[in-house]
Amino acid sequence: MKMLFANEACVHRLLGMRECIALLRRALEAFARGEAVQPLRSLVRVPGGHGLLGVMPGCLGEPRSLGIKVITVMPGNLGTGYESHQGAVLLFGLEHGEPVAVLDASAITAIRTAAASALATDALARADAGDLAILGSGTQARTHLEAMACVRTLRRVRVWSRTRSRADAFVRAHAALAPVPIEVMADADAAVRGADLICTTTASATPIVRGEALAPGAHLNAVGACTPATRELDAEAIRRSRLYTDCRESCLAEAGDFLLARAEGAIDDAHLLGELGEVLIGRVPGRQGRDDVTLYESLGIALEDLAAAHGVHTRALAERAGEWLEWGGPA
Repeated sequence: MKMLFANEACVHRLLGMRECIALLRRALEAFARGEAVQPLRSLVRVPGGHGLLGVMPGCLGEPRSLGIKVITVMPGNLGTGYESHQGAVLLFGLEHGEPVAVLDASAITAIRTAAASALATDALARADAGDLAILGSGTQARTHLEAMACVRTLRRVRVWSRTRSRADAFVRAHAALAPVPIEVMADADAAVRGADLICTTTASATPIVRGEALAPGAHLNAVGACTPATRELDAEAIRRSRLYTDCRESCLAEAGDFLLARAEGAIDDAHLLGELGEVLIGRVPGRQGRDDVTLYESLGIALEDLAAAHGVHTRALAERAGEWLEWGGPA
């Protein structure tokens, strides 16, 4: 028996953004129909408080896949040459349980997270939305720029980073991904004001988006804060928004944006309207009016990783791409 080994470069070569968006649509719709097992992830905090290890298992009915992602999250890696998210996605055969693939989790995470935001944007943003603000200048900022261009016609792109030099470097490195010149903004408010598409992709523990700065009709993809004590949006931004997420259980347990706004009395649990998959299958209504502010709170779930990994494995089989290693087999 042979097992696929796909490193970062191989994953990026075999998994295009548009393909991943389609895979995640199938996966999140299946999740909404109850055709998946999606436990809450387990986290182990690294002594000293500078990172964590996440374990994310799952089983998905469409596309049919079984596996687990094991990943470290090290926010302090910024500027070191190491990604903040590193690890592996393991796929197993559904009939015999044999390992069939080991894939680079940094690449899978980078692509699938932005692909999920693109799905949310397509489902919730206004059809004519195209004034994009990206907060952050790392890997997720790059993939979100690519993903937003897949689902909306961009007419303006603004970027902000806490460090101006990183925002400038982002523009130099990724200008070709945008159909218009990327503008570097002096502060987060300046980036957000007037934007109808906003992606927050930072490691900030405190709010960088203020609700009073949001334009009527804006759609937000909140990506960076995925622990109960961290937030990118203030309570007013949450209160003003029609709120959706990838997994209700994850949002109620892990989303600092939601949990801290609730603790401050701005919202209650009913403010969470539903999961993205429920919107996609028509079970939960999305945007109701042109001036609605919509928000997709992205926690990142194993089913997204499995769907993306399934796509890589399927294409690698068809093209005999990647490294194929001898493994165990029938006794």
